[in-house]
Amino acid sequence: MPFKVGDVVVHPDHGVGHIVKIEEKRFSGKEASLYYEITAQKSTVWVSVASSEALRLRPVTLISNLAQYRGVLQSPALPLNKDHRQRHLELNDRMKQGTFQVMCEVVRDLTARSWQKPLNDFETVSLQRVRGRLCHEWATSEGISITEATQEVTSLLLGARLA
Repeated sequence: MPFKVGDVVVHPDHGVGHIVKIEEKRFSGKEASLYYEITAQKSTVWVSVASSEALRLRPVTLISNLAQYRGVLQSPALPLNKDHRQRHLELNDRMKQGTFQVMCEVVRDLTARSWQKPLNDFETVSLQRVRGRLCHEWATSEGISITEATQEVTSLLLGARLA
Protein backbone atom coordinates (compact mmCIF):
# COMPACT_ATOMS: atom_id res chain seq x y z
CA MET A 1 0.00 0.00 0.00
CA PRO A 2 1.55 3.29 -1.05
CA PHE A 3 -0.36 5.38 1.52
CA LYS A 4 -0.99 5.02 5.23
CA VAL A 5 -3.38 6.48 7.79
CA GLY A 6 -2.60 10.16 8.36
CA ASP A 7 -1.28 10.81 4.85
CA VAL A 8 -2.55 13.85 3.00
CA VAL A 9 -3.41 12.90 -0.58
CA VAL A 10 -5.01 14.41 -3.65
CA HIS A 11 -7.99 12.61 -5.15
CA PRO A 12 -8.48 13.57 -8.83
CA ASP A 13 -12.21 14.27 -8.38
CA HIS A 14 -12.42 15.38 -4.75
CA GLY A 15 -9.18 17.30 -4.22
CA VAL A 16 -7.09 17.32 -1.06
CA GLY A 17 -8.05 14.84 1.64
CA HIS A 18 -6.71 12.93 4.61
CA ILE A 19 -6.57 9.18 4.89
CA VAL A 20 -8.34 8.59 8.18
CA LYS A 21 -8.41 4.81 8.09
CA ILE A 22 -7.84 1.73 6.01
CA GLU A 23 -10.46 -0.92 6.53
CA GLU A 24 -12.10 -3.89 4.95
CA LYS A 25 -15.49 -3.01 3.45
CA ARG A 26 -18.09 -4.66 1.29
CA PHE A 27 -20.02 -2.49 -1.19
CA SER A 28 -22.93 -3.55 -3.42
CA GLY A 29 -22.71 -7.20 -2.38
CA LYS A 30 -19.20 -7.52 -3.84
CA GLU A 31 -16.44 -9.38 -2.10
CA ALA A 32 -14.92 -7.47 0.83
CA SER A 33 -11.67 -5.64 0.15
CA LEU A 34 -9.44 -2.99 1.71
CA TYR A 35 -10.43 0.64 1.27
CA TYR A 36 -8.82 3.97 2.06
CA GLU A 37 -11.31 6.19 3.86
CA ILE A 38 -10.45 9.70 2.74
CA THR A 39 -12.05 12.82 4.19
CA ALA A 40 -11.97 15.61 1.65
CA GLN A 41 -13.19 19.19 1.96
CA LYS A 42 -16.87 18.41 1.46
CA SER A 43 -17.09 14.63 1.41
CA THR A 44 -15.84 11.28 2.56
CA VAL A 45 -14.60 8.96 -0.16
CA TRP A 46 -13.75 5.26 -0.02
CA VAL A 47 -11.15 4.16 -2.54
CA SER A 48 -10.33 0.50 -2.97
CA VAL A 49 -6.64 0.00 -2.26
CA ALA A 50 -6.43 -2.45 -5.18
CA SER A 51 -8.36 -0.33 -7.72
CA SER A 52 -7.22 1.76 -10.65
CA GLU A 53 -8.73 4.73 -8.80
CA ALA A 54 -6.15 4.23 -6.02
CA LEU A 55 -3.44 4.61 -8.66
CA ARG A 56 -4.81 8.07 -9.38
CA LEU A 57 -4.29 9.19 -5.78
CA ARG A 58 -1.13 11.22 -5.32
CA PRO A 59 0.69 12.96 -2.49
CA VAL A 60 0.25 16.72 -2.09
CA THR A 61 2.73 18.77 -4.12
CA LEU A 62 5.94 19.44 -2.21
CA ILE A 63 6.56 23.00 -1.07
CA SER A 64 9.96 22.82 -2.79
CA ASN A 65 8.16 22.44 -6.14
CA LEU A 66 5.97 25.53 -5.78
CA ALA A 67 8.64 27.79 -7.32
CA GLN A 68 8.35 25.77 -10.53
CA TYR A 69 4.57 26.16 -10.49
CA ARG A 70 4.83 29.90 -9.87
CA GLY A 71 6.72 29.96 -13.15
CA VAL A 72 3.95 28.01 -14.90
CA LEU A 73 1.28 30.45 -13.70
CA GLN A 74 3.40 33.40 -14.86
CA SER A 75 4.25 31.90 -18.25
CA PRO A 76 2.39 32.85 -21.44
CA ALA A 77 -0.93 31.07 -21.81
CA LEU A 78 -1.34 28.46 -24.51
CA PRO A 79 -4.06 29.24 -27.04
CA LEU A 80 -7.17 27.11 -26.65
CA ASN A 81 -9.03 25.53 -29.56
CA LYS A 82 -11.47 27.94 -31.23
CA ASP A 83 -14.14 25.25 -31.54
CA HIS A 84 -15.97 25.11 -28.19
CA ARG A 85 -16.73 21.37 -28.46
CA GLN A 86 -13.13 20.50 -29.21
CA ARG A 87 -11.95 22.86 -26.46
CA HIS A 88 -14.29 21.09 -24.01
CA LEU A 89 -12.85 17.68 -24.96
CA GLU A 90 -9.26 18.92 -24.75
CA LEU A 91 -9.79 20.49 -21.33
CA ASN A 92 -11.40 17.28 -20.03
CA ASP A 93 -8.49 15.21 -21.37
CA ARG A 94 -5.97 17.50 -19.72
CA MET A 95 -7.77 17.43 -16.38
CA LYS A 96 -7.93 13.62 -16.37
CA GLN A 97 -4.15 13.64 -15.91
CA GLY A 98 -4.78 14.99 -12.40
CA THR A 99 -1.34 16.55 -11.93
CA PHE A 100 -0.61 19.84 -10.19
CA GLN A 101 1.22 20.96 -13.33
CA VAL A 102 -1.91 20.47 -15.45
CA MET A 103 -4.07 22.29 -12.90
CA CYS A 104 -1.70 25.29 -13.07
CA GLU A 105 -1.73 25.22 -16.88
CA VAL A 106 -5.53 24.98 -17.13
CA VAL A 107 -6.02 27.82 -14.61
CA ARG A 108 -3.49 29.94 -16.50
CA ASP A 109 -5.01 29.21 -19.92
CA LEU A 110 -8.66 29.65 -18.95
CA THR A 111 -7.90 32.80 -16.97
CA ALA A 112 -6.07 34.29 -19.96
CA ARG A 113 -8.98 33.36 -22.23
CA SER A 114 -11.42 35.06 -19.81
CA TRP A 115 -9.48 38.29 -20.24
CA GLN A 116 -9.99 38.13 -24.00
CA LYS A 117 -13.62 36.96 -24.23
CA PRO A 118 -16.32 35.64 -21.92
CA LEU A 119 -16.04 31.99 -20.95
CA ASN A 120 -18.91 29.64 -21.72
CA ASP A 121 -20.72 27.88 -18.86
CA PHE A 122 -18.51 24.77 -18.97
CA GLU A 123 -15.32 26.84 -18.94
CA THR A 124 -16.57 29.05 -16.10
CA VAL A 125 -17.45 26.05 -13.92
CA SER A 126 -14.21 24.27 -14.85
CA LEU A 127 -12.10 27.31 -14.00
CA GLN A 128 -13.83 27.77 -10.64
CA ARG A 129 -13.47 24.09 -9.74
CA VAL A 130 -9.85 23.73 -10.86
CA ARG A 131 -8.77 27.03 -9.37
CA GLY A 132 -10.39 26.08 -6.04
CA ARG A 133 -8.56 22.75 -5.99
CA LEU A 134 -5.31 24.39 -7.04
CA CYS A 135 -5.54 26.97 -4.24
CA HIS A 136 -6.52 24.33 -1.67
CA GLU A 137 -3.55 22.14 -2.57
CA TRP A 138 -1.26 25.20 -2.73
CA ALA A 139 -2.37 26.21 0.77
CA THR A 140 -1.89 22.68 2.10
CA SER A 141 1.57 22.42 0.56
CA GLU A 142 2.76 25.80 1.78
CA GLY A 143 1.04 25.63 5.17
CA ILE A 144 -0.96 28.82 4.63
CA SER A 145 -4.68 29.62 4.47
CA ILE A 146 -6.69 29.07 1.31
CA THR A 147 -7.29 32.85 1.22
CA GLU A 148 -3.54 33.51 1.20
CA ALA A 149 -2.98 30.87 -1.49
CA THR A 150 -5.79 32.36 -3.59
CA GLN A 151 -4.24 35.81 -3.28
CA GLU A 152 -0.84 34.49 -4.34
CA VAL A 153 -2.26 32.62 -7.35
CA THR A 154 -4.25 35.71 -8.38
CA SER A 155 -1.17 37.89 -8.05
CA LEU A 156 0.90 35.51 -10.19
CA LEU A 157 -1.77 35.41 -12.90
CA LEU A 158 -2.15 39.20 -12.91
CA GLY A 159 1.62 39.59 -13.06
CA ALA A 160 1.66 37.42 -16.16
CA ARG A 161 -1.11 39.52 -17.72
CA LEU A 162 0.85 42.73 -17.17
CA ALA A 163 4.09 41.26 -18.51
